[in-house]
Amino acid sequence: MTPLVDAVVVSYRSADTLRGCVEPLAALDDVRVTVVDNKSPDDAIETIADLPVDIVRAPRNGGFSYGCNLGSATGSAPFLLFLNPDARMDRGALDAMLAVLQSDPAAGLVGPRILEDDGLAWSLRRFPRHRSTFAQALFLHRLWPQADWADELVRDVTAYERPAAPEWVSGACMLVRRSAYEQIGGFDERFFLYCEDTDICRRLWDAGFSVRFEPAAEVHHVGGASSGAGETQAIAARSRVLYARKHFRGPSARVEALGVALGEATHAATALRRPASRRGHVAALRAALRGA
Repeated sequence: MTPLVDAVVVSYRSADTLRGCVEPLAALDDVRVTVVDNKSPDDAIETIADLPVDIVRAPRNGGFSYGCNLGSATGSAPFLLFLNPDARMDRGALDAMLAVLQSDPAAGLVGPRILEDDGLAWSLRRFPRHRSTFAQALFLHRLWPQADWADELVRDVTAYERPAAPEWVSGACMLVRRSAYEQIGGFDERFFLYCEDTDICRRLWDAGFSVRFEPAAEVHHVGGASSGAGETQAIAARSRVLYARKHFRGPSARVEALGVALGEATHAATALRRPASRRGHVAALRAALRGA
């Protein structure tokens, strides 16, 4: 059967979760699964050696966006599924997402309802704005958790019970129309990790496509399985500053970058009893200031 979906899973330190992610997809006749080993130091690929999947061994760890583009280039199916190696989905979830893109040619990307071990994940997002960046830096989003201006996460539980067209959705699981993906040039590989999902949704909207959310599709996500505490804050800060420089204009980009730096400073100040987290925020502060 000609594949309807090319599923791409980028593996990095995923030995504990990769098989659980890939095995259900590999059993589907209309799905071609490609696993990109992003120069991982573990033996995750060995855990799926007996499954009917294509393996791409990246010559370097170029980041998540790099791995996604590398994997997507190996196929030609009309739809692309990008799934984190610590996420799991079934046939029903995939069909619900496919129905959205097949019924609306203007829809470029759809995300599912994501469940984590402790409940619903806040996977519906708003684009970064000065007001939300500075509100989070000053912890105002904790005082007004459902205020649109104070946070990028949509924390209204009822919003996850109905289909919607959010500004962007979590990159833990995305089904993308290949023609739209190719039209905008795929993921921006300058985003090593973080903000690549924000950026691709922003560019899809700018190109005239919509981003959709389908609650009938449920995906289970472990989250954070490939990184430890304090390891990725600097990467996240660099990505936020890159996003600001790319999508904000002139002095506004520097203001946004300074807001990111302020957030890292305030979070470092409140992490005195968590040394690893504090070190991560200090490294992120330096990265944000360099970018600004």
